[in-house]
Amino acid sequence: MSADPAVSGISRDEVAHLARLARLAVTDAELDMFAGQLDVILGSVARVGEVAADDIPPTSHAVPLQNVFRPDELRPGLTQEQALSGAPASEDGRFRVPQILGEEA
Repeated sequence: MSADPAVSGISRDEVAHLARLARLAVTDAELDMFAGQLDVILGSVARVGEVAADDIPPTSHAVPLQNVFRPDELRPGLTQEQALSGAPASEDGRFRVPQILGEEA
């Protein structure tokens, strides 16, 4: 594909319209440059569409994925008293920590 705006599949007017929609200020030189670049991009996307065949199933990953996590199993844990036994301070069955919010003057 050519980047020459004269043979571009997207016109300067279309690029200017897109720039207005995106609220971009572009110069005349940039309109010519963007028209060529967008033409190359659109051509590349079209080529990808040609490659995708009906007999190829869609995939989300290039390689098969497998879950490596163990199944969830209920196991015994600490009681509330055991968990709080090593705490420097506790109050109402919870860890007591220094207040960090509302201290600003």
